[in-house]
Amino acid sequence: MSSHREAPEISKDPSADNTDVYAFVSPDAPGTVTLIANYIPFELPYGGPNFNEFADDVRYEIKIANSGRARADISYEFRFRTRIRNAATFLYNTAPIIHATDTSWNRPQSYTVTRITYDRHGREQRRRLADDLLCPPANVGVRSTPNYPDLAAETYYDLGGGRKVFAGPRADAFHVDLGSIFDLGDLRPFQGAFNDGIPPILGAMPGVNGLRGLNVHTIALQVPIADLTRTRTAPTDVMAAESVIGVWATASRTTARVLDPHTGRCRSLGRSVQVSRLGNPLVNEVVNPMSVKDRWNHLSPQDDWQFAEYVLHPELAGLIANVLYPAAFPNLATYVAAGKPRNDLAAILLTGLPAGVVPGFQNYTGAVQADLLRLNVAVPPAAPGSENPIGLVAGDPAGFPNGRRIGDDVTAIELKAVAGATIPLVDPSFTPDAAAGLLNDGTSNDNTPYGAPLLPAFPYLSNPNSGYTSAPGQPGGGA
Repeated sequence: MSSHREAPEISKDPSADNTDVYAFVSPDAPGTVTLIANYIPFELPYGGPNFNEFADDVRYEIKIANSGRARADISYEFRFRTRIRNAATFLYNTAPIIHATDTSWNRPQSYTVTRITYDRHGREQRRRLADDLLCPPANVGVRSTPNYPDLAAETYYDLGGGRKVFAGPRADAFHVDLGSIFDLGDLRPFQGAFNDGIPPILGAMPGVNGLRGLNVHTIALQVPIADLTRTRTAPTDVMAAESVIGVWATASRTTARVLDPHTGRCRSLGRSVQVSRLGNPLVNEVVNPMSVKDRWNHLSPQDDWQFAEYVLHPELAGLIANVLYPAAFPNLATYVAAGKPRNDLAAILLTGLPAGVVPGFQNYTGAVQADLLRLNVAVPPAAPGSENPIGLVAGDPAGFPNGRRIGDDVTAIELKAVAGATIPLVDPSFTPDAAAGLLNDGTSNDNTPYGAPLLPAFPYLSNPNSGYTSAPGQPGGGA
């Protein structure tokens, strides 16, 4: 749901559908930043013989803005190449795959990584960082991929100088109760306490993670902080403008695809156009109305002023206050009825928080309204075990909306914010309803095929669920 099938057109093109973006100072390598972009929502681990993979005809990019213009100053471009080794078999693999280089893997995929820098006139300089790096295969099962963690680890590439890269399948770390939220905005934990009057009348119950047991395809990059800042240094002053970067990810296709009737394959023709983008979680999912979602996906962040009205007057706030839980949100209902703009959400999502809003913190990127994941790289990572999944709102400045860590519960954070918990940041006269600080969907990351939600080091996301050991809705790892 962070951006899984969030717009009508991209929902028909899963290989280009950007599901989540993460950006954080690496907890085990604090001189670096880790950037992660996930694609291909709702992957079934047992979806063979044509398991999910990156598309050769899609240009995947992670972009960084560091000059206050909400335009890409740096981009990391990933292009993929897929081969068939044995044209005479339908099998994905013809024997166990022990190493990523094994010829028993019939459909290997490799990729190149290019760093692109742009000057103020948009002129680009390209530098190839790596060629012919291997993705790991799908985690097929106990016979085909008997030791998947070791196999996948062969594809965690160290490029030198503090730079690492990985591309391949992972367990989806995002969690959300899709079944309840898209059933008229229901939140299972609060069904009894905040009765919305819509039958049937149900009691409170635990949330159900709709992404449990499912995979995504991940592009992960770890680079020195100095690679990303406009001063080419690692800033230490949290309040300095150069300490803040904006991050988003995109996928682009050519304007035309022509089917070759002789091969049954498509050829890409024309210029490249963006078909998907993602910065902050849930913006195009539940802030933008359906009628503008496809257009939003095609535009760049500097054009987001056109969509600011949906942030300033979010539909979801009115639904919470007036339709779903009216008895629990009288103060929010009054605020919505008065037509007051949500300047708190505009600061969080469109400009970053300026100095003076949260003592000792800022992630302001300038007056240009743009959907960027804003990371203040001078804020050190939280000590291991002390991370608060509610992030900055709960006093943990290393968490969302200061970038986004994998463990940040962005659904709960944004529910609380939309319900009014963050209005006092810009309007001290407002008193949030008591219920605002309680809202959540009752889920956690229980997509743990190998017993833990995350790896202790790069690329951090867990190895993917196994086709053989998975059951529908249940994660499964090795034997």
